[in-house]
Amino acid sequence: MDYISQLGENARKSKASIANASTKDKNHILEVIAANLLDNTERILESNKKDLESAKDNGISDAMSDRLRLTEGRIKDMAYACMELIALKDPAGEVIEGSVRPNGMKITKTRVPMGVIGIIYESRPNVTVDAATLCIKSGNAVILRGGREAINSNKVLMDIMRESVAECGFPMDIVQLVCDTSRETASAMMKANGYIDVLIPRGGKGLINAVVNNATVPVIETGSGNCHIYIDNTLDLDMAVNITDNGKTQRPSVCNALETCLVHKGIAETFLPLLKERLDKHNVELRGCSETVRILGDSVKPATEEDYATEYNDYIFAIKVVENIEEAIAHIAKYSTGHSECIITQNISNAEKFQKEVDSACVYVNCSTRFTDGNEFGLGAEIGISTQRLHARGPMGLSELTTFKYLINGSGQTRE
Repeated sequence: MDYISQLGENARKSKASIANASTKDKNHILEVIAANLLDNTERILESNKKDLESAKDNGISDAMSDRLRLTEGRIKDMAYACMELIALKDPAGEVIEGSVRPNGMKITKTRVPMGVIGIIYESRPNVTVDAATLCIKSGNAVILRGGREAINSNKVLMDIMRESVAECGFPMDIVQLVCDTSRETASAMMKANGYIDVLIPRGGKGLINAVVNNATVPVIETGSGNCHIYIDNTLDLDMAVNITDNGKTQRPSVCNALETCLVHKGIAETFLPLLKERLDKHNVELRGCSETVRILGDSVKPATEEDYATEYNDYIFAIKVVENIEEAIAHIAKYSTGHSECIITQNISNAEKFQKEVDSACVYVNCSTRFTDGNEFGLGAEIGISTQRLHARGPMGLSELTTFKYLINGSGQTRE
């Protein structure tokens, strides 16, 4: 049996134990994981240091290294996220709806775990804990495959979680890590029919496309984030600058960070210099249309078609001056990955038009796209942001990691 099939078999054998676990028992596992993460902070940081040193040796950018970095504060955040999950409603076993048929047969639609979830992701070791604990709370076994750049961090985090699971009397194999980070293991997970019930890719466009195009197991597509902000002609300038700055620079390496700013021509002469002054404090490289270059000067690089289609995950920002809201919406329709978009406006009609016509998972009016996050939406930690339309869309929390089944109770009914 090959490596991935063995992990899959381990998960299949253990999944019933977590699927049938009580909410009290699942919450106890989360509580123990949270405590053990904090108790092993130094152990985690030591492993993470190895990954950061390797990233530096391999020329990984500062922004991408930030995705990789763990600090004492971030470890506390991971532990806190576990405790937040405890407070959330357990979706497993929830009665969605029910009915009684004319023949007296009772039909109940209930929420149940998916089974075995596979997750392929990149860089961010906090995903290892977020994903595993979400699966535990929702009653699923999980097989995690992180990137090579975070392997030392992921190994120690997985060891701590498996030790915690065993401490609570459950089989460790409800959570497993693929320690072989070769492309072959990723490909094997994509073809692991009979072992993995659903596969979730979480990372850049290349990873997501590879999984979507090659997997034979069912896939939930989480989105790369080519996110836009449109600055309308009627607005609060200070608010527009603050929100754009926050969306771009607060954490540029994540999928809900802004990549393109669209500016109404009537406000461009006033707004763009203010925006540049703010972004210069973060050394953001600007790439703009000819009108942007005219207004801001030669410090702005001329933007290409590729610039508007790129998710930078870095301190690079594309700008385009547009005629009106219609052109802004058309631009978003052409280049967006369907993740998160924002309009800054004081015009209620334009706000409603933007939210109605922009076809993305999350559409904001006068607030930062950085809020596209399960925790910020009150969903707890999330497995990713889905940009597809089937089953789940937007931040995927506990309920999105379940499916349903029908329970039918009769008293001797037969079909004529």
